[in-house]
Amino acid sequence: MLSNMVTSLFRHERIQTTTAKAKELRPFAERLITLARRGDLHARRIAAKRLHDKEVLKKLFDTIGPRYAERNGGYTRILKLGRREGDGAEIALVQLVD
Repeated sequence: MLSNMVTSLFRHERIQTTTAKAKELRPFAERLITLARRGDLHARRIAAKRLHDKEVLKKLFDTIGPRYAERNGGYTRILKLGRREGDGAEIALVQLVD
């Protein structure tokens, strides 16, 4: 589930999910961005184990990683949006920081 969510996050640069899932997703995504900042072959292979979409992997290493080259962590932001209509679950927006 986390692999699919992080793939969508990197593809669209923001996703809407429950707050609990967003809190689990954050460290998973930040580790992958840190690997993309390294940019070497070993880091790419480690990230490829977790991301199964080659286009998203290429985007991660070609655009997202260099974007955060000067930043030391805190690549994602979680914004709480309220409660979902059907079951009342807390909804959050996870997005990449500019």
